[in-house]
Amino acid sequence: MANYKTYSSVQTEDIGSSLAKSVKYGSVIAMFGDLGAGKTAFTRGFAKGMDINCDVSSPTFALVNEYRGNGKTLYHFDMYRITGWDDLYSTGYFDYLDTGATLIIEWSENIEAILPEDCIRVTITKTDNPDERNIEIIGAELIENTCG
Repeated sequence: MANYKTYSSVQTEDIGSSLAKSVKYGSVIAMFGDLGAGKTAFTRGFAKGMDINCDVSSPTFALVNEYRGNGKTLYHFDMYRITGWDDLYSTGYFDYLDTGATLIIEWSENIEAILPEDCIRVTITKTDNPDERNIEIIGAELIENTCG
C-alpha cells in the first residue's frame, strides 16, 4: 500500500500517469471515492501515462468510454448508477474483462463483490483543504513519484 497527497488536479493526474507506467497492460484499476474527489482527473493522467492522447471525460451517462492510442485500449467505466446484476450485465463489463485491455472503473464500491482479486485499488479522499487529496494505492508501486 502506498499513500500520496496532491494539491491540484494536475498533481492527481501525475499520480495517475505514474501508475499507468507502473502496471502491466490489461490490469484492472478499481477506483473508490466521493463525488468530486478526482477520479476522472486521475483517469486523465492514467490515459496520458499509457501514451493515449485523447479527451478523457466522465462516462456517467455512457457508462463506458473507450480510449485508444499507441496500440493500446483503455476502457473507462462509471458504475455510479449500477444497482444490481441486470445493470452490470447491461454495461458489457464481463465482455470487456475478456478483451485483455486495461480497465479503469469509477465507483467500484458498487461492484466490489465481482472485482478481480488482482485488481489495483485506488482510493481518493477529499480533505478539509478543497485542493488537497489523499490517494491510497493498493496492489501496485509507482515506478516514478512526482508528488512525494
